[in-house]
Amino acid sequence: MEVEERIIKKAHELFMKYGIRSVSMDEIAAQLGMSKKTIYHHYKDKEALVNGVLDIEMNQTKCDCFATRQACENAVHEIFLALDHLEEMFKGFNPSILYDLEKFHPLAHQRFTEHHNNYLYEIIKDNLIRGKAEENYRQEINIDVIAKYRIGTMFLIFNTQYFPIGKYALTNLCQEITDNFLHGLVTQKGLELIKRYKSERIQQK
Repeated sequence: MEVEERIIKKAHELFMKYGIRSVSMDEIAAQLGMSKKTIYHHYKDKEALVNGVLDIEMNQTKCDCFATRQACENAVHEIFLALDHLEEMFKGFNPSILYDLEKFHPLAHQRFTEHHNNYLYEIIKDNLIRGKAEENYRQEINIDVIAKYRIGTMFLIFNTQYFPIGKYALTNLCQEITDNFLHGLVTQKGLELIKRYKSERIQQK
């Protein structure tokens, strides 16, 4: 493995586990068994590491969305599969990373915001169009409004004003919000699919 790849993989691991602010360049160097000088040779500062970690996360999101779309049976199923990916991600995720990103790395946070406001918007919009075509979603829904609403609620779970860190499990919040989102969308046909996929999830656990 190349030195640059080793550095960014370790930074990704530590940032996701402990947040950004609490992980120093000294700690990254110590974990890698190399000098800070070596790290700075490949990444000029912590901001560069943060952007590298963002690249990993955004690319992973794209891979997960593609895999979900390829594997799903219908629009409702796609959302359940996406929920599975999110729950897996949350297993090694410190929610303070988003607060740190916004507070201490505003340019990187802007990149992240633009990513989910553009890429994720298109993914959700396509899901809504598909769901309407399948008659699993109500025909009268406003696709633009609901897609933006979905993005907003997806990131609401990281708002510590409403959901203090440690008081709520991210997986439970994600399930609750997704469940309410789906029930507001579906027709009777779609409701039967929700019941089916919920049952299958319970059986798999």
